[in-house]
Amino acid sequence: MESTHFTKTLTPANFYKLTKMALQSSSNRALSLKNCSSFRNTTAVSLLHLRRSSSAKVLSFLHVTCYSTCSDIDYSSSSKRRSRGPVMAAKGKSEGEKQEDGKYKHTIDLPKTGFGLRANSVVREPEIQKLWDENQVFKRVTGRNSGGSFVLHDGPPYANGDLHMGHALNKILKDIINRYKLLQNFQVHYVPGWDCHGLPIELKVLQSMDQDARKDLTPVKLRAKAAKFAKTTVKNQMAAFKRYGVWGDWDHPYLTLDPEYEAAQIEVFGQMALKGYIYRGRKPVHWSPSSRTALAEAELEYPEGHVSKSIYAVFKLTSTPTSCNVLDEFIPNLGLAIWTTTPWTIPANAAVAVNSKLQYAVVEVHSDDVDITASSGDKEKRIGNLLKEHNKLYLIVGLDLVPTLEAKWGLKLSVKATLTGADLENCRYVHPIEQRECPVVIGGDYITTESGTGLVHTAPGHGQEDYITGLKYNLPVFSPVDDAGLFTEEAGQFNGLDVLGNGNVAVIECLDNNSSLIMVEPYKHKYPYDWRTKKPTIFRATEQWFASVEGFRKAAMEAISQVTWTPPQAENRISSMTSIRNDWCISRQRTWGVPIPVFYHVESKEPLMNEETIDHIKSMISQKGSDAWWYMKVEELLPEKYRNEASNYIKGTDTMDVWFDSGSSWAAVLGKRKGLSYPADLYIEGTDQHRGWFQSSLLTSVATNGKAPYLGVVTHGFVLDEKGFKMSKSLGNVVDPRTVIEGGKDQKDPFGADVLRLWVSSVDYTTDVTIGNKVLRQMSDVYRKLRGTLRFLLGNLHDWKADYAVPYSELPMIDQYALFQLESVVKNITESYDNYQFFKIFQTIQRFVVVDLSNFYLDVAKDRLYVGGTSSSTRRTCQTVLAAHLLSVVRVIAPILPHLAEDVWQNIPFPFTAEDGEKATFVFESKWPVLNARHLSFPEEEVIFWETILEMRTEVNKVLEVARTKKLIGSSLEAKVYLHASDTDLVSRLVDMCASKNEADTLHRIFITSQVEILPSLENVSEDNIPCSGEYLIQNENKVWIGVSRADGLKCERCWNFSSQVGNYQDHPSLCGRCHSVIGQPIPALAAAS
Repeated sequence: MESTHFTKTLTPANFYKLTKMALQSSSNRALSLKNCSSFRNTTAVSLLHLRRSSSAKVLSFLHVTCYSTCSDIDYSSSSKRRSRGPVMAAKGKSEGEKQEDGKYKHTIDLPKTGFGLRANSVVREPEIQKLWDENQVFKRVTGRNSGGSFVLHDGPPYANGDLHMGHALNKILKDIINRYKLLQNFQVHYVPGWDCHGLPIELKVLQSMDQDARKDLTPVKLRAKAAKFAKTTVKNQMAAFKRYGVWGDWDHPYLTLDPEYEAAQIEVFGQMALKGYIYRGRKPVHWSPSSRTALAEAELEYPEGHVSKSIYAVFKLTSTPTSCNVLDEFIPNLGLAIWTTTPWTIPANAAVAVNSKLQYAVVEVHSDDVDITASSGDKEKRIGNLLKEHNKLYLIVGLDLVPTLEAKWGLKLSVKATLTGADLENCRYVHPIEQRECPVVIGGDYITTESGTGLVHTAPGHGQEDYITGLKYNLPVFSPVDDAGLFTEEAGQFNGLDVLGNGNVAVIECLDNNSSLIMVEPYKHKYPYDWRTKKPTIFRATEQWFASVEGFRKAAMEAISQVTWTPPQAENRISSMTSIRNDWCISRQRTWGVPIPVFYHVESKEPLMNEETIDHIKSMISQKGSDAWWYMKVEELLPEKYRNEASNYIKGTDTMDVWFDSGSSWAAVLGKRKGLSYPADLYIEGTDQHRGWFQSSLLTSVATNGKAPYLGVVTHGFVLDEKGFKMSKSLGNVVDPRTVIEGGKDQKDPFGADVLRLWVSSVDYTTDVTIGNKVLRQMSDVYRKLRGTLRFLLGNLHDWKADYAVPYSELPMIDQYALFQLESVVKNITESYDNYQFFKIFQTIQRFVVVDLSNFYLDVAKDRLYVGGTSSSTRRTCQTVLAAHLLSVVRVIAPILPHLAEDVWQNIPFPFTAEDGEKATFVFESKWPVLNARHLSFPEEEVIFWETILEMRTEVNKVLEVARTKKLIGSSLEAKVYLHASDTDLVSRLVDMCASKNEADTLHRIFITSQVEILPSLENVSEDNIPCSGEYLIQNENKVWIGVSRADGLKCERCWNFSSQVGNYQDHPSLCGRCHSVIGQPIPALAAAS
């Protein structure tokens, strides 16, 4: 027996495929079927376990475990070949098809709606957006809502180019949240923003100009061009965001170049300065020679594949403290072995640092063992002259590293003595280039034996740890490098050389010539690059302005713990970054930005910055903008108290870090705009913002007000291509959101904004997500099916009025069960929206609408709706359920698919009044569906029973398909189904259903067959009267036998059901009893006219 066992775990990546499999009935995996010829002596068991969700109690086809004993029969067409006869006949006649007899077609209630099956999104979505704009729906709904305020504060994108898919993911996520809150009766305030200062925009302007034009470029002219470029980009990006369907206060966005914003930023700076958190100092910072400015950590990137020239060098020991006479016997042939990946910093060396807790060794170098030829094969790796020339050489290295260094250098090292790092403190060595004496000092825990030699070359002017160590020992902060990354005159023989190029090589050669080089080799590692120019940076000591994070670090850590982080692990990330963050370098040597409001004394160079000067500058900027700093004179910028001394001062030329710009948005926007609140309810940006906007906003807010600027933070991952690679123009794998929406060269058919939004809802955004044509086609297919279901609901409610609604207690059980499923789905979806788990919403909607609703309830409902009689009870009860589904489904999908939801809403053929008594002209005026407790209280035992019926229906379909394959039947309405069960309670319920006075609950309507008979036993069953049969187990226990034969009686001309009553009515001999009863009723004018 060939058995196949599969278990599917639901993920966004395989969800589409799973649902498609569910729609194919899982038919080829289960039922043992037999007929008179080929299955006479065959018995097998099919196990189909349908597990209910404990929270929703909704039938799920998505987590199934099946054991198959039969794989050669295709049942996939069973759902497509059901009772289509009367419906398609009437439809065909209405569409002009030739038929022999259509005299009852006017009595069939076919769907009628102006809602198109095709979205035509390129035309329809802009029309809907125009409708919203003309009626100011966002403002209108917010004004009508009576709930509390909800403020999602927008993180400003850079105004320096076209939008990419990351922008789309971010803005659509925000819009989904805002629209949900609108439906939840919140007064939603969302002010879109843009970051308009900084080097990216300045570079764009400079790149657009030729060399001659640049020569005449004054700061004021450059700033004017940069402002114009930024505003043009804002306009273009705004149009794109609107096309995504994003709602916001687009008439009043915030721009960091607006005077009122800049003034608020100056105010934040001033408050931090007056609290003592802002200071000026000379210390090493990340410096970009290509941009000629200092950079913050958030402005760096660490690309793979960077290779540095690393060296092992020796600094000759000259003296030891009296406490360390163990070294005396090795002098003058004793040296300190160091390793560095930045040889160009050796001229600035001021000390060698050791770890006081580590063990160090004096090793003798057996240079006779050096394998010079072994290293000559690698042109980049070579042995220095030191090992070739010295006959007697001793080195101090980390004891644990001796074997590693032997292998690395290709020689024998013998240990002659050991000592601790503490013993080495205050030893003296001679600088290998400058010939000055320098000390051995105790460093921190950054000195390990994981790599290098265990001794660290220390240049306080070129490294953060070096600088901190230098402060303890009062070491000189020497940095002989200029803004362009060239050695200065202080570097002597290296003056004018590029530290990242020929200057680095020259230092290595100098060390080798001085017999101080052991080895040089390439070293691949992560190295900081300027994120704008994509070129390497350096650490360089310069005079800069800093924010002392140490002054409020404890408060910042406490503030982080008070915020709700989504996903929760995001808290760990920002906490770790904040806990180890160095002081924040906030000054930049650029023109396009907000000036640091400081004056310097001409002679003493002392800064002038106090409450009076800051307030005056803030006032000037609020009126004239930050351009005033460049075109106004010093005496105009100084307060009156200092104007007589104006000739003694000059303006500072530094601008603020753009992260200080955007990090002040809580003060400039939340703290100034009417209707907004501080802290904001939510920030949502990419995961890279833990070291960017999330952190800069946190630091400025905590420093000035002692609290975080946000109550909650949601972070999302990056967007990758379909294969999981980073998108790049050079790779040709960029997915452009505009092309996705409107179509283009590489994509003929436009998908529209809603399909893009559906994709956003389908992914687990807390990790990196993928997108491509295959994924988008799957989303389009889901969208199409959803649209088709909504069209079906609209079409079958064309004559509906609220007055027709049937009380819950009078509804058939199948309708009550359908309403229970609906309420459970709405409850689950609401919880998912509240938790920002949109991918769960996508899964729930797809499963419910495509599987549970379309595949079962709506399939069964067609008979009641089309042939049950226009005003009959069976049709009205069904319409009651359809109306509830339509009004709930359209509202729960509205935050994700607003265009589709509004399109549906504008085609609803009956008015809807919201809970507040107001007529809902637009879908977002309708409010969120209120959970119906009575619908949710559907008894547990009834839920279990109806799940059993659904399981049974699936198995019946399999037998029907075999009967169809054997030419026993065509349509399922030509069949009669026989059931026999071992469970007496189940048999009793099945008998009751067959005899139900409420036709909608009868088994033959649920199975879409003409008759169902419950057999008390199988004793008299033969293959002659029941040609096809099969059996299966319910929950591994109770066996159910299913048989299929031709239906009894004749075929009704109107409904195509088979009935023994056909031929009994003289006036309508071709009709069954039900249809005769319907025809006997007066035909409504609307139906007669149609």
